[in-house]
Amino acid sequence: MGNALRFLHRNECKPSSSGHSHTLGPHGVSAATVGVSALAHDLFNFEITSQVPAGLGNHVVSSKKAQANWYQKLLVAWRAAKPPPITPEEASRLIIKTLKRHQKADVEGLLAFYGLPLPHMLVEISDHVPVSLPQGVLFQLKTLPVDPKFITDGDTVVVYVSTSDPRESSSVPQDVHVAAVERSSARAAQDYTRADALHKRIIKSGYRVISLQNNEEILARRYRVRLRGIDAPESEMPYGKESKEELKKIVQGKQLKVLVYGEDRYGRWVGDLYCNSIFVQEMMLKKGMAWHYTAYDQRPELAQWEKEARAKRLGLWASRNPKEPWEWRKEKRNGRS
Repeated sequence: MGNALRFLHRNECKPSSSGHSHTLGPHGVSAATVGVSALAHDLFNFEITSQVPAGLGNHVVSSKKAQANWYQKLLVAWRAAKPPPITPEEASRLIIKTLKRHQKADVEGLLAFYGLPLPHMLVEISDHVPVSLPQGVLFQLKTLPVDPKFITDGDTVVVYVSTSDPRESSSVPQDVHVAAVERSSARAAQDYTRADALHKRIIKSGYRVISLQNNEEILARRYRVRLRGIDAPESEMPYGKESKEELKKIVQGKQLKVLVYGEDRYGRWVGDLYCNSIFVQEMMLKKGMAWHYTAYDQRPELAQWEKEARAKRLGLWASRNPKEPWEWRKEKRNGRS
């Protein structure tokens, strides 16, 4: 099974200052992603022992034989997922889709057992990935897995594209290529000081050497991307941190498809982001983590997604009168903040 299933150590649930752990579901999980790890752990255990977790019967109505049937189906679905679920929402969707013909009480009981979102808590996502390049697209990027430390806020992310990509391979500057070769030789000679100096030179030129999980290193080009059509709260604003965390949850560790439409005055590429067939801007708007940036984008679907989040008072719309980010920036420039 390899890395497809991640392990959970039950002592990962940290006690709070009051001495009680912040539990979510009978597994005693605390952080959002630990519920996903608990499910992965139990699927791994089921593959070895054919046993479903103890206590599950207290949350569902069907027999243990039926429960074993669910776990066999979920095990197959988990292995087929590329990549496997990372966020609670992804794990919930996998369970709901895999067990769609089973009783509602069983599906919801299983979700509650792992502290995962119930169906009514999930945002409905449309099948929005364009088959052909839409009008106005300058070029398309297929990124390496996104490093969460390069997510700067809720509407901007730095991505890297391998220089082996046909679009990139012919445009690598000669000095960057030479520095990459020399860095590889320096590392082979264990001259790490020189290797680090060469890497700094590569980074300064807009490239980086990325280490993959298989210990392979590849040279990649840096792109700073502004999500087209949305404006997220600034980090100092209410919901600024939450917006950044939501974008992180959606894209971290994932390879993105970016349709680039242009470049803004700050040197950022403006584009639509797609992640595992999910339109990222749609997710951010429907969860109330960004505004529709109508000054630069008039797409009716974006307006509708913002409207839906407003009606449900999700995210920043839980506030009675949230301030628009563009107005906040204007006041800050004018010295009124």
